[in-house]
Amino acid sequence: MANFLLPFVTFAAECAKANFVKKTRSSLAVQEKYLQKLLQAYRHTELGQKYGLKDIKTIDQFREQIPVLPYSGYEPYTHRIAQGEKNVLTADSVVYLNTTSGSTGKQKLIPVTQRFQNSLGWANLTSVGFLSEALRAQGRKFGSLLATNEAKAPGETSGGIEYGSAGPGVLHTRKFFYEQLFAHPYETLKSSDSLSRHYVCLLFALRDGDMRGMGANFPMLILRICNYLERYAEELIQDLERGTIANWLNLEPEIRASLERQWSAYPARAAQLRDIFKSQGRLTPNLAWSDLSYIVTARGGTSDFYFERFPDYLGNTPSFGAVYATAEGTLGIYPDLNTDGSILAIETGFFEFVPQDQWEAEHPKTLLATEVKPGELYRVLMTNYSGFYRYDIGDVVEVVGFYETAPLIVFRYRRGGLLSSTTEKTTEAHATQVMKALQREFGLPLEDFCITLSENEFPAHYIVNVELNPGHTLPEPPTFLHRFDQKLKEINPYYENKRRDQVPPPRLHILAPGSFGIVRQRQLEKGIPDSQLKFPHISEDRQLVAGLEVQQAVKLPEETEAK
Repeated sequence: MANFLLPFVTFAAECAKANFVKKTRSSLAVQEKYLQKLLQAYRHTELGQKYGLKDIKTIDQFREQIPVLPYSGYEPYTHRIAQGEKNVLTADSVVYLNTTSGSTGKQKLIPVTQRFQNSLGWANLTSVGFLSEALRAQGRKFGSLLATNEAKAPGETSGGIEYGSAGPGVLHTRKFFYEQLFAHPYETLKSSDSLSRHYVCLLFALRDGDMRGMGANFPMLILRICNYLERYAEELIQDLERGTIANWLNLEPEIRASLERQWSAYPARAAQLRDIFKSQGRLTPNLAWSDLSYIVTARGGTSDFYFERFPDYLGNTPSFGAVYATAEGTLGIYPDLNTDGSILAIETGFFEFVPQDQWEAEHPKTLLATEVKPGELYRVLMTNYSGFYRYDIGDVVEVVGFYETAPLIVFRYRRGGLLSSTTEKTTEAHATQVMKALQREFGLPLEDFCITLSENEFPAHYIVNVELNPGHTLPEPPTFLHRFDQKLKEINPYYENKRRDQVPPPRLHILAPGSFGIVRQRQLEKGIPDSQLKFPHISEDRQLVAGLEVQQAVKLPEETEAK
């Protein structure tokens, strides 16, 4: 059924893409039409009446009349919606409440209406159209993909509204569409045990040597899928050969029973994979699926660091960002492979951009989509069918160009996601750029890294916490640390200025194997969903790596000499 319908999905996606491209030629008109339609629809809501939406006729009036607000300004309303109140923020019924991961702050509730969901669905379909055409241009083929996101059953509020993280919410409400794309049954995503879910997704996907793609929210999670395939290759091949599903998996009984009814032996495919495993000594995605054509995962932000490790598992398989989205809405649609810039999603919201010289203003002056400039950083304000207006989502984006009249934007960091010993404002983007360059310079693959600040010191030292890939050593740790200091000075001018006489020398901590696995487990125990796991590469939380074994602590010679 899925194989039969996939060409129709692809055709619909390419039509959606063509329509979107046409609209990017008149971005401002599309944005203005979107805003007027939304204001008309929500003018009689409680918040709509408070802000006088029915009297707003122009974009300038909208900006003058509606304040810029963070989530705290909407929180009392969303809690009332959760209790079942109607017509508070949205005229449409709230069918779901997206919950944010809480990895960068307090968890939020975002109202989801059918109209909101439809606009995001069209953005996703449009991205598939861009992907299909981009692959064809490279002589590659679009086809089914492996994904391991948990399709967790939603909870229910006291008011009878289903709630949960955005990813499972999309899977839950758009199940039929995604069933056409997956290379494995939908039931494989239902297990709450992460390892078991990954294993059965891989097992069913391995049946088909012609699978074309892999997808995960973040590059780190793609690497986790690769690691599981390599680690459990022999068990997976054995299950393929025998028609079994490993009895040691922690699968819920009803899920196991459902999957076993859909499973059988594939001895020819098992023999093919065993030959590859014996000749190569390992099994990786580009070995298991020789026609692997694309990887769908987030781009921009801290992603570049993890992409450095992709070739070892994935060869030259291109990556595709699909959509730049948050629980609050979709901001961008990616137009091509291996690119960080996404086209502003002009039909999923009305967007304003706050230039840097307005970031501290109580009532910031904003720019419209067609007024921004390439090379500049902006805070993004979003207005959409969730019932939030001029909502400051906290994302800082860089404009890197234009697609027709719509800006191409790249997520750089979360507002407030800065590291400062004094006032030098090092961002995740700075840190990622530095470590990416050092990996190449030293030929040293890192498992992961995080920069924190030393405790009980002011000004504090930067602590560069790194975990090396298994089997690797760092021959000259002081040289590595020196180059870190130099590269950060090059990339962040504020750091260079403050390092002269205010910020003390950085220090390097080489952590024991498995250290960052412990940190990620701590995040999961805090309730962050498995598929939304984001690892911070800078953190002012000085307890983030507390208790981890430091195999080697390194200081720069200048610090030792000064003492």
